[in-house]
Amino acid sequence: MCMGASDVVPGVSGGTMALILGIYEELIQSIKAFDASFLQLVLRGRLRRALQAVPLGFLIPLGLGILAAIFTLARGIGWLLNHHPIFIWSFFFGLILASALFVARRIDQWTAPTVFTLIVTTLAAYFVVGLVPVKTPETLPFIFLCGAIAICAMILPGISGSFILVLLGKYQFVLEAVSRFDFGILIVFTAGTATGIVLFVRLLSWLLARFYQLTMAALTGLMMGSLRKIWPWKALELPSTGSSTDSTAFVNVLPHDFSGELMAAIGLALLGGVVVCILQRLAKH
Repeated sequence: MCMGASDVVPGVSGGTMALILGIYEELIQSIKAFDASFLQLVLRGRLRRALQAVPLGFLIPLGLGILAAIFTLARGIGWLLNHHPIFIWSFFFGLILASALFVARRIDQWTAPTVFTLIVTTLAAYFVVGLVPVKTPETLPFIFLCGAIAICAMILPGISGSFILVLLGKYQFVLEAVSRFDFGILIVFTAGTATGIVLFVRLLSWLLARFYQLTMAALTGLMMGSLRKIWPWKALELPSTGSSTDSTAFVNVLPHDFSGELMAAIGLALLGGVVVCILQRLAKH
């Protein structure tokens, strides 16, 4: 449910929740179980043997929790984002910052390559989350590609799949397809997500097995860089005169004054950090 609640918000990753809850590597290995051997068993009609080869005892409760959170919390989180954006983003800012610090503690030795990886991924994430959404085609091959890219981002801590859909200009399009039960679009999008996640988790699993320290540094960097998107105080920046685009963007600004709202925002950010500490303690048990 923590992962599902995070995936609803453009800018917060379900992978972050999996990481701080201590199930990230198990999630990667579980998805990796859907391999060529599994597909061969399915094609041969040996469904029972195929299902025994994958960790359904882990994936089914996880999937049900994600779906339950999406259907039960999406409306409430959407209302908070529209009516109290500073408060909800402050909470998530504290949550992600504390999460990044906990992930960084998994790095045993801070060598030059580790520090370099951290800096590069932080800058890369900082740049990506600052991109302005673009207008893109609505063809089925592009919808398939959007699904594949979004699901990869959803697995990565720090960059959310829903935000990638915003950047690709297909967040609202996919939501409308869900609301009107456009199965043609949804089937193509789902096929893209299935393809993307099956291929991407193999790369991620290989990186964790061969370059664990560098991979953890990269994941920490992704989370740190994503804080640009989650910063609570923003102002609308209008396009400059003569600009080739008519799009507008939000830029981060400092709080205007010392007020009760600022104190509440700081308190919620600290609460987000406390929640991470509690989740970490629970995860150890």
